[in-house]
Amino acid sequence: MTQRTVLGVGIIGAGFIGGFHARSFVGVRDADIVGVASRSLASAEALAAEVRQIGVGEDPRAYDDVRALVRDERVDAVWVLTPNDTRLDVVRAVCEEVAAGASLRAIAVEKPLGRTVAEAREVLRLIEEAGLLHGYLENQVYSPAITRAHGLLWDRGARFAGSPYLARCSEEHSGPHQGWFWDGVRQGGGVLNDMMCHSVQAGRFLLTPPGVSASEWLRPVSVSASIQSLKWTRPAYAERLMELYPGAPDYRERPSEDYARAAWEFVNGDGETVIVEGTTSWSFVGAGLRLSFELLGPEYSMQSDTLSTESRVFLSRDIRQAAGEDMLEKQNAEQGLMPIVSDEAVTYGYTGENRHLAAAFLRGEQPTVSLRDGLEVVELLMAAYRSAETGQTVRWPADVDGFTPAVARGAWSPHR
Repeated sequence: MTQRTVLGVGIIGAGFIGGFHARSFVGVRDADIVGVASRSLASAEALAAEVRQIGVGEDPRAYDDVRALVRDERVDAVWVLTPNDTRLDVVRAVCEEVAAGASLRAIAVEKPLGRTVAEAREVLRLIEEAGLLHGYLENQVYSPAITRAHGLLWDRGARFAGSPYLARCSEEHSGPHQGWFWDGVRQGGGVLNDMMCHSVQAGRFLLTPPGVSASEWLRPVSVSASIQSLKWTRPAYAERLMELYPGAPDYRERPSEDYARAAWEFVNGDGETVIVEGTTSWSFVGAGLRLSFELLGPEYSMQSDTLSTESRVFLSRDIRQAAGEDMLEKQNAEQGLMPIVSDEAVTYGYTGENRHLAAAFLRGEQPTVSLRDGLEVVELLMAAYRSAETGQTVRWPADVDGFTPAVARGAWSPHR
């Protein structure tokens, strides 16, 4: 019998998103997690223990040194999941080890690719010069709710009535889990940088035919955007934010946006005008994380909302319990009528994403969504920030190569 080939994956970053990725590998047949690296050895060991417990890696080793992980001969590919302000240095270290002889063959990088276009370009340059296969970790374009609807509408709708013309995508929740996300300088912005990267890429995916690159099908024309801090600059909530996340900025003095909206206009491969509308929020009040998608064409449409779940539970006011996150991500309540997301890693697209990347890397192929897509997304985000700052529509070619948003410089105020 031919021995089955399995990709050895090293996880770099043992925080919240690292745990999500690890759990998603339950549904990935072609890869095992063989190592975890974190600046904190205790965090790396904790995630490695979870990997063993859920059965997605038999003997994962824990490291507090990225370079040591890359030199581990069992590691064929790394997933870079570290905070935004560390990502370029991590990628540089990985590529230097490859140049020194490490046998790594591929790398996947979490969104966004960089805090600026310059950072994103440098990440891509380093990885391509190292000769590595690369994938952009954009989970939402692998979410079954939109991949299934996307295929059906292009086959049964667009084939007969014409291509779709409007995609609306939103991601909303009550705010990030860790203090660094709230820091505009470390994170590269606020909610627009954190979550609009999902919305614009999901919108591009929905407007593009199956099997075709969004980069080839859609040519950007313009973007109009606005940002605001609606909740977390209010004094009581600014105080609460610093209590919840020691080290987070005082949003009365140095805020990031907690609400953003943008509309990108493209010309598609048929020469028609199409639009992606994105809305993102850290000021959403509801059961928890809500992802919603809508696609409209001449004679068809689709809608998806992750809070419209198949199962719900009801817990009366007489049941008192501690806060948890066992029903859905960013859960905000433990009582009343609550939705249950039965398998978040599948629903949000992490399982499909990692299954696709592992299979592509094993075949020696570039994944469908590569880091070139990641660079294009950063360009689209920076143009949106420029529009929000100037109050004007930004048109292509957009001069954003040297642009750093005011919020990423710690110089933004919602009152200006």
